Amino acid sequence: MKTTGNHILITGGGSGIGRGLAEAFHTLGNQVIIAGRRQQVLDDTTDTNPGMASYVVDLQDPVEIRNFAAQISRDFPALNVLINNSGIMRAENLLAQPDDLADMEAIVATNLLGPIRLTAALLPLLRRQPRSVIMNVSSGLAFVPLAMTPTYCATKAALHAYTQSLRYQLKGSTTQVMELIPPYVATDLMNGASDPLAMPLGAYIAEVMNLIKTQPRATEICVENVKRLRFAAETGKYEKLFQGFNDAMAQDRS
Repeated sequence: MKTTGNHILITGGGSGIGRGLAEAFHTLGNQVIIAGRRQQVLDDTTDTNPGMASYVVDLQDPVEIRNFAAQISRDFPALNVLINNSGIMRAENLLAQPDDLADMEAIVATNLLGPIRLTAALLPLLRRQPRSVIMNVSSGLAFVPLAMTPTYCATKAALHAYTQSLRYQLKGSTTQVMELIPPYVATDLMNGASDPLAMPLGAYIAEVMNLIKTQPRATEICVENVKRLRFAAETGKYEKLFQGFNDAMAQDRS
C-alpha cells in the first residue's frame, strides 16, 4: 500500500484507532473519508482536519450499508482504499445470558457482517481502480481470546479468516488485501483510554504508519506489542499465554 495519493474510506474514523489512522493519512495529503454512527465525533474529527469528509452510517443495517456504498461511489469515484475499522466490544457472562441476545448480535453485525457487507458493496468500485487496498482491522484477541469478551474475539477471528480468503480470491488482481492486527491500545473501547497497560494510541499509529511505509506489500501489519499474541500458536506458547492472560484478567475483576 502506498501512503500517499489515495482516496481512503475509514469506518469508525471518528475515534480511537480509526481517527488516528484518518489523521495520519490526512496529514500525508490523502483524501480521507470517515464514517460512523455518531455525528458529534465525526464532526469533531473533520473540524480538526479541514478537507476530511464524513458520513453517518449504521453498519448494523444491511440496507443502509448498500445505500451508503452507492453514495460513496457517486461522491468519490476514485476511492481506492477501504479500511474496515468499526468495532464494538462488550464483556459477557456466558453462564448468565439473557433470553435477548441483542448485545451479541450487535457485535457480530458490526464487527463481522459490517465489513463483509461493505466490502461486497464497494469491491466493484475498488477493482476498477488502477490499484486499490482493502484493510481489515482485526485484533490480537483473534489469536489469543479474552474469555470475558467471547463474541468480540470470535468476530475478530472470523474476520481474520475472511481476510485470508478474500486475499486468496483476489490474488493476481490490482486489489491488495491487508490485515491490521492491533494489540491492547489506549482507546475508549472497553474504557481502555486511561489504562497504563494499554499501548499509547499515538505510539501505535506511528509504528503502524512506519510499517505500511516500509513494508508496502505486507499482508499483515503487526506492531511489536501484538506479536506475542499473533504468533502464540506458532511459537508453542498459546496454552500458557491463554491461561495466564485470562487468569490475570479474572483476578483483576474479582
